[in-house]
Amino acid sequence: MIANLLRGFLIGIAEVIPGVSGGTIALIVGIYERIIGSVASAVEALVFLVRGRPQEAKASAKQIDWLLVLPVLTGMLVAIFAAAAAIEPLLESQPENMRGLFAGLILVSLIVPYRMVGASWRAADYIVGLMAAAISFVLVSLPRQEVTDASLILVFLAAAVAVCALVLPGVSGSFLLLAIGFYAPTIAAVNALDLGYLSVFVLGAIVGLALFSTALRWLLVNLRRITLVVMTGLMLGSLRALWPWQDTIGQLGSPESPTPLVYFAAGALIVALLLWVQSRASKAQ
Repeated sequence: MIANLLRGFLIGIAEVIPGVSGGTIALIVGIYERIIGSVASAVEALVFLVRGRPQEAKASAKQIDWLLVLPVLTGMLVAIFAAAAAIEPLLESQPENMRGLFAGLILVSLIVPYRMVGASWRAADYIVGLMAAAISFVLVSLPRQEVTDASLILVFLAAAVAVCALVLPGVSGSFLLLAIGFYAPTIAAVNALDLGYLSVFVLGAIVGLALFSTALRWLLVNLRRITLVVMTGLMLGSLRALWPWQDTIGQLGSPESPTPLVYFAAGALIVALLLWVQSRASKAQ
């Protein structure tokens, strides 16, 4: 239970940091497929319930890993509110160093989906992976703008799109919000406890998660290899968002200080240690 709370806490922190994917963290800590399966089962249970088929709904609900889902959600909520207050000032005061730290984390974590493919990569796999990386690179290169007065309908749609980061490694929900101008308003709403904004945002996130998780579980079951190859490529391309030396609208610059490289090495070392511990624990079982 405590371990799952910590996993949820890490995923929640990732959701607040532009360029870092909650799905990537879920992969690193070893709960990605269990979370996807549980979310998809919850969607099935809800659909059966709406259709008036309580027995099928009950059967689907039994497939939800509640001992995983509940503490992970709790940890995520705590982390999101804590990170909104604590991490944002740090990102503003040391943006280059923080991007360097997160880039190191993401780069080393590429080994997770790479290994999950389960066999040696073929030439076609590398081609598909590089194509996915190129798409991700272009997406995170979009100019960043801020929305000053958005309608609740747009807030709903923004949340539905951004929540895909929870189920798709390599895609950062907070960066998507940043790219479409909803990042600052959402962080402000969290810190101000704007219940109207947050309620609509959560509803949009639930709808988006319900739709996307079901499709992704089908892909992992029926097209597992190609799906994991694409995930790896998306994670690789997303590193563009974490180039330490860039301006406020995301335009890349040249290196100005070596300090971010130290943070990069620290992030890489952290993930390498996590993967090593996970590997030792798996062999001990």
